[in-house]
Amino acid sequence: MAPTIELPADSPDIHLSPQPTPEECIQIWTATAASWKDSLTLPEYIAEAQYLATAPLARDGGMTRWILVNKKLPHGQRQIFCSCETFQKRALVSDERGNVEEGIVHGVASVFCPPEYRGCGYGSRLMKELAKILQHGWQPEYGNKSIGSVLYSDIGKEYYARLGWIPNPRNEHFAFPPVEMEKKSALSAQLIPESELRKLCHRDETTIRKAMVTPGPDTVQKRVVILPDLEHMLWHIRKEDFATEHIFGKKAEAKGAIAGSPGKQVWALWVRRYYKHPDHPCEEDGENVLYIVRLVVEGDNTANKPYEGLLSLALAGAYTEQAAAFHAVLQAAQAEAAEWRLDQVHLWEPSPLVRCLLGQNNLDATWVERHETSVASALWFTDDGNAVDEAPLWVNNEYYAWC
Repeated sequence: MAPTIELPADSPDIHLSPQPTPEECIQIWTATAASWKDSLTLPEYIAEAQYLATAPLARDGGMTRWILVNKKLPHGQRQIFCSCETFQKRALVSDERGNVEEGIVHGVASVFCPPEYRGCGYGSRLMKELAKILQHGWQPEYGNKSIGSVLYSDIGKEYYARLGWIPNPRNEHFAFPPVEMEKKSALSAQLIPESELRKLCHRDETTIRKAMVTPGPDTVQKRVVILPDLEHMLWHIRKEDFATEHIFGKKAEAKGAIAGSPGKQVWALWVRRYYKHPDHPCEEDGENVLYIVRLVVEGDNTANKPYEGLLSLALAGAYTEQAAAFHAVLQAAQAEAAEWRLDQVHLWEPSPLVRCLLGQNNLDATWVERHETSVASALWFTDDGNAVDEAPLWVNNEYYAWC
């Protein structure tokens, strides 16, 4: 029997409360399991949620859970009308003159309204209340102003756009098939262990900071980038580790691949995602994915900039060494996907240079534009906490920023 709905969504007694009790969290995870547990059982899914709260990006106040409840009821007696999570993400914003500020972008995730409360306006009320809190400096004790809020919609573009989270102009990726290799050692790319991630993320961030201080085109008012730091990578990796431990009884050693000489190197960091158990052939095919969470091409002058279409083949010819390294890294990703029984490799939002290199490589890439799932959407803030009139350009909208 559906619970009695005592309060309409516009009631002044409706309240967005941070940090639900452990018992309320169990209630949320039990309700969301059917949608988000992937290949895990319900007890495993609950254990995963508890474990991920201790992972980088989430721990030490990085993640906040929110519930929409009747503020007059005590803990333990509150109906949860809707729930979500937010993550603090380090970011940079740069104006057209190359002036750079550091700030926080709040990633909104796991927005969920129980079926019995859908269609009553609770989801909209939660998002409106959340926007007010985030716009006016949630957790100011952590420093840096709030630049904005992002989310990845799995219900299309319209719903969140009505609430202020406008879809990014580009939501696309390339999909590659897995390819079995007889001898992975024959690949010219080197596999990246977790111990190398800190060094690579530091190199990546240094390059991004230099690019962001370079003045942008006159037509671009501001650029925003969520930094692909170690905390982001490890959050995704810990989620992967939990799944592979339960499915295969082990963790994957390779967290990516790198090729090329210093200054012209290419590396990809990746994670494995098992939406379905690979031992269940009756399930739909093509579900499980090796996501390239971050791709770096050293010397790529088209990265961290406005998207300007494909380069000419003549200009791309200056990147001969990077082209060979890129091909080797993608082959390593395809081999890893095959070894770990994944159905596809996904590369999100490649730069114009990478798109051109893809056109020159025989990697059987399929271009996909996302309209319904993982639609990157953003609500950007002004200095006084209001929504901006003109959205900044969101660069490096890659899978690492997804949550």
